[in-house]
Amino acid sequence: MNYNKLMEEELIKIKENGKVPNILLHSCCAPCSSHVIDTLTPYFNITVLYYNPNIEPFEEYSKRKDEEIKFIKNFPNINELSIMDCDHDNELFHKTIKGLEKEKEGGARCIKCYYLRLEKTALLAKEKKFDYFATTLTVSPLKNSHKLNEIGQYLSNKYDIKYLFSDFKKKEGYKHSIELSQKYNLYRQDYCGCIYSKEEREIKKAQS
Repeated sequence: MNYNKLMEEELIKIKENGKVPNILLHSCCAPCSSHVIDTLTPYFNITVLYYNPNIEPFEEYSKRKDEEIKFIKNFPNINELSIMDCDHDNELFHKTIKGLEKEKEGGARCIKCYYLRLEKTALLAKEKKFDYFATTLTVSPLKNSHKLNEIGQYLSNKYDIKYLFSDFKKKEGYKHSIELSQKYNLYRQDYCGCIYSKEEREIKKAQS
């Protein structure tokens, strides 16, 4: 499935329709959101949802959130751009992935984490009457875009809210996110977010 093509086809329909829909965009961090917001701002009024209960320690979570706020404040968006904050919900994350702590990054633990964050986004999008929901996670080469889009489609059907298919890493999207991070002087973390990915990263660094 070419998820980038599906997105481009949807964006053409939106442009032809002449109305600017509202999208709730789950964001994992400012660097990843930079390219995504730049791509979507001509088509949508964007509300960024910073919901990442996996991120630890709390100081790291707060630092990444502050960077997201900074980027949104400084970015010259075309349509409306704002942020919606959430509770950290770190205990819920640990309850959700219980028994999968030793899984390698990208495995079953990550899939559970994807679902947790996207379901929150879908529920809030439905509750707040957004037209679409989406996630920035597909911009990362380390994330499973196929699985993310499968989850998005499932939640779209479950909660009757449109999901914007995406593979934001395509057409050098990840490279563009790095360039925008440099332009806006954004903090780029070196691990995904949870303590297990942090430990895995530290082991790799020690071995290199």
